Amino acid sequence: MTEPMSPTEDDAISALQRLGLSKYEASVFVALQKLENGTASEVDRITDVPRSQVYGAAEHLEALGLIEVQQSNPIQYRSVDLDEARARLRARLDNEEQNAFEYLESVRGEHAEDSESQVDVWTSLGEATVSNRIVELVEMADDRILFGAAEETMLSDAIMDTLTTAAASGVEVTVVSENPAVCERFADADGIRTQVIHEDPMIEGHGGRVLTVDAETVLLSVLGSEELPDPDREAAIWSAGTGFATMLTGLIDRWFNYHLD
Repeated sequence: MTEPMSPTEDDAISALQRLGLSKYEASVFVALQKLENGTASEVDRITDVPRSQVYGAAEHLEALGLIEVQQSNPIQYRSVDLDEARARLRARLDNEEQNAFEYLESVRGEHAEDSESQVDVWTSLGEATVSNRIVELVEMADDRILFGAAEETMLSDAIMDTLTTAAASGVEVTVVSENPAVCERFADADGIRTQVIHEDPMIEGHGGRVLTVDAETVLLSVLGSEELPDPDREAAIWSAGTGFATMLTGLIDRWFNYHLD
């Protein structure tokens, strides 16, 4: 097994840029780790940062609390403790994230009523994204849920917990699979009906997961194949409260009723 390569200086500078520093600021910060403390000319000597730009970069690093400045002649710079620097960058990122998502939440749907058209069928890519969407759709259920998965690995703890909670609240929950191990996961779950499908799978080939909720919400996924860039990727389509969802839910219900024991 090949051991991972240690990060290079370029890797570190690129990573610091992704954490919010400019290239010059990242280069100066890295240089001060090597020098422990140094002047602008010393930083210039071991970096590609022009001496005239070191001062501005250092001034911003000081404002961020990442370096300390000694008002000597010439001026000396040194980095704060790396654990402190890490905490300050993380806090800055957290603050930026909070500001961004507070704004996004405040404008969500602001012009929805002005939209000329509505997209009825949505796509979700990636196993984690599909799993999160399934949990959200299951939580919307009032009457009944049909859930199917090709493999036990596609049944996350979050999905199991959400299905179990729905059943406990009085929702009719049915779990189907060609794989008995999927159904066995619900052997001790009260109120959840299971059905092993022995033949004629709903989705031929690279079937993934199936979900219907209250005859008006549907999700279908397939696993990546040779035609997709990532063989492990899961792709899903889903729709809620549309004529498409109602039609497809009806087809799935008829398929399931045909395979009842």
